[in-house]
Amino acid sequence: MKLPERLLLDRLAYLECVLGVLSFLVLRLARPPYGRYVPPSSAFQLPARVAWAVQELPSLVVPLVVCCCAETERLHSWPNRILLAMFLVHYTQRSLIFPFLIRGGKPTPVRTCIVAFTFCTYNGYLQSRYLSQCAVYADDWVTDPRFLAGFVLWLIGTLINIHSDHILRNLRKPGETGYKIPRGGLFEYVTAANYFGEVVEWCGFALASWSPQAGAFALFTACSLFSIAQHHHQWYIEKFEDYPKFRKTIIPFLF
Repeated sequence: MKLPERLLLDRLAYLECVLGVLSFLVLRLARPPYGRYVPPSSAFQLPARVAWAVQELPSLVVPLVVCCCAETERLHSWPNRILLAMFLVHYTQRSLIFPFLIRGGKPTPVRTCIVAFTFCTYNGYLQSRYLSQCAVYADDWVTDPRFLAGFVLWLIGTLINIHSDHILRNLRKPGETGYKIPRGGLFEYVTAANYFGEVVEWCGFALASWSPQAGAFALFTACSLFSIAQHHHQWYIEKFEDYPKFRKTIIPFLF
């Protein structure tokens, strides 16, 4: 690995941190450009299943291409392999499974899909290129407390995210329309249980990786989802008079 590329990957990580802060500010001022916040009359929209699959797929395809083209001993290291697998497991579920489980999702504006597609390409390259070309871990890194704690957090976050999505999908019975208050799981404590799971997941990944690249992704995820969660929380409060007053926005008992 030549030093200039390592510097480039570090700078791309710092840029992702800046983008995360900007997304936090923009999403605080404007509603999320998808789902319940987009008028049905908006032009140039994609079906929810198509949009989700298309915009998330680069995070799976780009790392696979990067790793297939990489000729490096990094991919023979178990820490690197496990971290790459953690990233790929999430996006296999997100791009090949989750979209086809959606029930009657709202259409997504094409511009929103393009922005998400671009970010997933950017981040997919950043994470996979770093782990396949730059990251050097000791052979016993998989027993380091940071890796073990990070892996456990990643697994817990993944399970929370998948379970919360399952609850949201099953809110309506066949033939029903409209919105309902989510019940069960961490939805008993927060409005955005699915987002909480994803934030925990990528914070765990960052801890296990112990790298600026993974840390930048965790920061970007938290910044974006915290702002969106606040919009969701306010929307539920305004729409449902009986919405549980004790529920927090995204972090149980705190926020």
